[in-house]
Amino acid sequence: MYEYKVIQIREGLLGGKMSADKVEDLLNKYAADGWQVKAITSADVKGRVGPGAVEGLLVTFERPRR
Repeated sequence: MYEYKVIQIREGLLGGKMSADKVEDLLNKYAADGWQVKAITSADVKGRVGPGAVEGLLVTFERPRR
């Protein structure tokens, strides 16, 4: 049995412009808690303020159910 987590990554979440180093740091934080990347998808992610969307990533993680 597995459990899944999906997160939205956009520039605001990373505290500035999205970069490979910042995304890598975020992925490593989840990996330290046992999550493994299952899929990364480019997507228009709805922002918290106002209408419209910003370009971002949807990351799906998987780990054995604890």
